[in-house]
Amino acid sequence: MKKKNEKTNVMRILQQNKIDYLSHYYDDTDAISGMDVADVLNQNPGQVFKTLVTMGNSRNYYVFLVPVNKNLNLKKAAKAVNEKNIEMIKSKDLLPLTGYIHGGCSPIGMKKQFKTVIDSSAQDFDTIIFSGGKIGYQVELTINELKKVLLFDMDDISD
Repeated sequence: MKKKNEKTNVMRILQQNKIDYLSHYYDDTDAISGMDVADVLNQNPGQVFKTLVTMGNSRNYYVFLVPVNKNLNLKKAAKAVNEKNIEMIKSKDLLPLTGYIHGGCSPIGMKKQFKTVIDSSAQDFDTIIFSGGKIGYQVELTINELKKVLLFDMDDISD
């Protein structure tokens, strides 16, 4: 897979914070779903995470990262953020809220930092891979490196 020299805002944030990461480029493919992305990058789908944005009963927003081969369990996710229940936000609300479009949403560099929870399965891997903030770009880094630029909790939030 060829790598593109273009830097996304996520990559710039990681560099500014002197964080080691690998970038993966797949824009020259027809990959759409997270499973497609894992496939074209020849990566374990359990190690490739999708970024999901939700809203709770309290009207607060939450960000969840789950492996592309799993689904966000809304009950577990609500419990993880002390909400009665949560729901996915509408696709059209994503850009004004986060600065990212569907398919290119990263937990790093959102307009505002929302409470973020990463599925505990991330601990099974040395590194995790997630959106680089633009369709066609993924970044790979360790959980410890991610902690330097993102406040998050880990919990069992997927099925």
